Amino acid sequence: MAHSVRRMSADRPLLPLRTLVTLSTYWLGILTIQFGLGVIVQAEVERYFGVENSGAGVVIINLVAVTASIFVQPTVGVISDYTITRWGRRKPYIFIGGLLDMVFLYGIATSNTFVALVAFFFLIQVSSNFAQGPFQGYVPDLVPAQQVGKASGLMGLMIVLGSIVGAGIARFGLQPGASLSAAVMALGVVEIVAMLIVVTQVHEGTTGPKRTLSWPRVALSAWGTDILREKSVLWLLLVRLLFLGAAAAATALGLFYFRRTHGLELGEASTFVLFATIVVAGMSGLASIPAARLSDRFGRKPVIYAGMALTALGLLGLAVAPSPELAVALFIPAGIGIGAFLSVDWALMSDVIPKHTSARYMGILNAGTAMATPVFLIVGGLTMDAVGRLLSPAAGPVAAMYVGIGFLVIAALALSQVDASRRELGEPASAEPELAAA
Repeated sequence: MAHSVRRMSADRPLLPLRTLVTLSTYWLGILTIQFGLGVIVQAEVERYFGVENSGAGVVIINLVAVTASIFVQPTVGVISDYTITRWGRRKPYIFIGGLLDMVFLYGIATSNTFVALVAFFFLIQVSSNFAQGPFQGYVPDLVPAQQVGKASGLMGLMIVLGSIVGAGIARFGLQPGASLSAAVMALGVVEIVAMLIVVTQVHEGTTGPKRTLSWPRVALSAWGTDILREKSVLWLLLVRLLFLGAAAAATALGLFYFRRTHGLELGEASTFVLFATIVVAGMSGLASIPAARLSDRFGRKPVIYAGMALTALGLLGLAVAPSPELAVALFIPAGIGIGAFLSVDWALMSDVIPKHTSARYMGILNAGTAMATPVFLIVGGLTMDAVGRLLSPAAGPVAAMYVGIGFLVIAALALSQVDASRRELGEPASAEPELAAA
């Protein structure tokens, strides 16, 4: 039975804790696929490209895939803003996207060429973002202001759990004699279960804003020039891109880091990636809800600054760590910083966006998420290859850590330009997207 609300606040119903947890559950499925595939793709790219050019291979596959993330999320998100069905505005897209994920995961599992791997990796970005864009409208749609911090903390916790589950499945799939195809499909099973929980348990209502344009023009309105007047949204987009790109220094390049900098074999390196992921995820999980509550009391931006500082400290520690065991321990401050950022940044996003087409703006802001790893890999990954050829393979991942610290410095400067004042449903945007697209 769908969850019901406990009592009414002045503007929106207050939600019981169980409903807030359910609203965040799909993040577990999304991150299980994203993180698990991220580790598996690193190993596959190294197999196709060799050690010296694997950074370039990762850049290629992520650049192809990111185009889907950037364009699909906001476009499908704004379409869902105006969708009216018996199921609700968001659920049809979440359900269809989740089913398509399984189809394209099977394509990845059975791929035996780099071209096929890239093609299906692109397609799963399309299907995943087809679901994710509308799903991200739930917190602005349903959660009242006084519960946004708690909802964002729970979202951060689910992201952490998804990272652990994804890394664990990938680790077993990369062991000698294990079935990598079975591991890839297992990622999809977790996502399907999370999707079904959300689709069957969340009651989102069946109404939406009145549509005055044709569906093609509604889709085009996602890219209306009115977004250029939303200065805080644009600065926050840059903050997300840079911070999450810096986090990729420790996650997206983790397998390369343990293999090259610390000289481990593939199986042993994947085990250390799992250990590091558990440390980061555990610290992030412990930090997410307290950080969200602190942000309710002291403001979003101070907590995000603290998260940036801790993440930079962790990356610096990884750059100088003399052993893989110490490196895993140095993931602790990075994990706390990442957890604080993920939970509080989501609350800040929910605060500053115009609420009338929430999925559109959340999709645009999550273009920063989609672009983060590819942008970092262009800079950090190619730096890793160049330094590795110039000095030694071991020095390459270390150079990428310093690139990540540079990203965090610029992110902190960009955050200073964000107006953290909350926008309510009745407050108009700088311009209606329909007018901008007309």
